[in-house]
This record gives sequence, C-alpha cells and structure tokens, in this order.
Amino acid sequence: MGEFELIQQFFTRPTPRAVLGVGDDCALLQPAPGMQLAISSDMLVSGRHFFADADPYALGHKALAVNLSDLAACGAKPLAFTLALALPAADPAWLEPFAKGMLALADAHGCELIGGDTTKGPLNICITVFGEVPPRQALLRSGARAGDDIYVSGTLGDARLALQARLEKLNLADATMKSACQHMDMPTARLELGLALRGIATAAADVSDGLLGDLGHILERSGVGATIYTDMVQGLMHNAEAACAAGQDVLAFVLAGGDDYELVFTAAPEQRAAVGAASKNSNTIVTRIGHIDALAGTNTSLRLIASDGSALPNRFTSFDHFST
Repeated sequence: MGEFELIQQFFTRPTPRAVLGVGDDCALLQPAPGMQLAISSDMLVSGRHFFADADPYALGHKALAVNLSDLAACGAKPLAFTLALALPAADPAWLEPFAKGMLALADAHGCELIGGDTTKGPLNICITVFGEVPPRQALLRSGARAGDDIYVSGTLGDARLALQARLEKLNLADATMKSACQHMDMPTARLELGLALRGIATAAADVSDGLLGDLGHILERSGVGATIYTDMVQGLMHNAEAACAAGQDVLAFVLAGGDDYELVFTAAPEQRAAVGAASKNSNTIVTRIGHIDALAGTNTSLRLIASDGSALPNRFTSFDHFST
C-alpha cells in the first residue's frame, strides 16, 4: 500500500464544515463569523508516550483526545484537525483500528480531519487541532488572581498507576488494572466543562504532565502563588485503595502523576455556585483543592498544607521530556 492509497482508504472523509479538506496542498477552514481560531499541536512518540504494542484503537483515541484537552482548557469548541503520521510500515491491520479510534472521537465532537502527512519511519503521531472561541472569552493561564479558588476536574493519578503496573508488574486485581488502563489509554477531554467555564474561570490549563506542574504554569503566567490542601486532593484517585495496597504513593500519583488530561482552573469565590452549575451542566465532577495567593517577597509560590495545618515539603516533580 502506497502513501496516497493509505490516506484515501483510512483518512479521507467528507468535511462538510471545512471549505476544503483532504486532497489539496492546503485545507481551507473558515471559523464562524466573529470567532477566533484556537490552535494546538501535540506529538506522541512510540517508546516515549506510549508502548510499542499499544492497542491501535485506543492509541487513535488518545492521540486526538490529548489535543482536544488543550481546546477544553482554552474554552474552545473543536472544528478540525490535521494528522502527521510516521509509520514503520503501511499495515492495514494496524491502520484500520487506529483510524476508527481516532475518527470515532472526532465524530463525537464534530471535529473533522482536514489534512496532514504520512511518511515511513519510527511510529510518531503529530496532531494539530483547530477550535473556535469568541473574542475575549478564551480561558488563559494568565488570569488567576489572589483569593481565587483552585479546582480540578475528574480524577487524578490512575494513569500513573497503570503505567507503574505495566513497568513494574504490580499485583493489581484484574478490575483495578482494567480501570487504571482505561484512564491511561482512553482519556476524556473535558470539552463540555471548558465551554461551560467561559466567563466563570479566571485561568485554566489541562493536566497532562502532573497537577502541580501544570498548575505551576498558571502561577507563573499569572504572577501569583497557591496553597493546596492535601486532604482535599487525597480522594481524587479512583483506585487509591488498590494503589495503597500495592505500596504506591497515592499523593505523588495525584499531584505529579501525569497523563490525566483533566482541567485545573481558578475562579473567584463568588463564582462557586456558577462553578457548581458548570459542573452539573457538563456532567463533570469538579473538586475545590485550594486557593490562589499573592506573592510576597521570596516566599515559596506553591504551598502544600496537611490536614493538621502543617506545611509539607514539595517533593513532587512533574514530567519533563528533557529531564525524565
């Protein structure tokens, strides 16, 4: 199978929302009148972001989901995406489920595949996603203010448990392993929550490299500090009991596990009812875990407070591609 046959068979579809889709040197994309384009790219590399024997259907889902998560963190509605794909071989038995997993998620969110590239090489998946958002309504990392509440969506740490099990062969029950792998392999992009938080959240980011690391991006861009209460985050891991029984550090998984693709966001205290409504309307659990602080002199920008009120050392390091 050649490059263009591969594209035609697995990745060429009608694109009614795009002016022009796959087949020309460029695609043509027109956002709704008065809307701004939100654009993000993510790359997944075999052996770095996923195991070489990863299920292709789940990998197709995840490759798009991690990009949609960026749109969710911006409060943007998905429009379209491009796919750049390096393949060791043009294997239809792998390509068919990969395309099905990716395009099923794309269809669920009205996000059209409009172009890209394929080449032979080590397995590498790069997606650029396009969304739209009204002017001045995008959720940014730079809007957090002292006194804001800090929230996180969904659960955290279960993807890290799955990774540890796959690397270290932890003794997990079948049901626990299946649940943890579901979090790692088939993440949910919180698009509905992101849209519901427009005009409510003051800042937001998606949790891809670990809660503290991604919250740290908000703190840096906003010029603020934060206090996190560990008793508020301890219960965020779905499989916490199983992780404890296996001798794992639940707090480390929750605060720095990575691969969660939830949203961490801030909002003023007077918006608590509105945050609750956004949670309900998007069918997404959100948990308040701390507050934003003003920076004072050389004070540490992020404090962890235990249930007894004592400060805990921040021993947690999030994922970094060039230091991990």
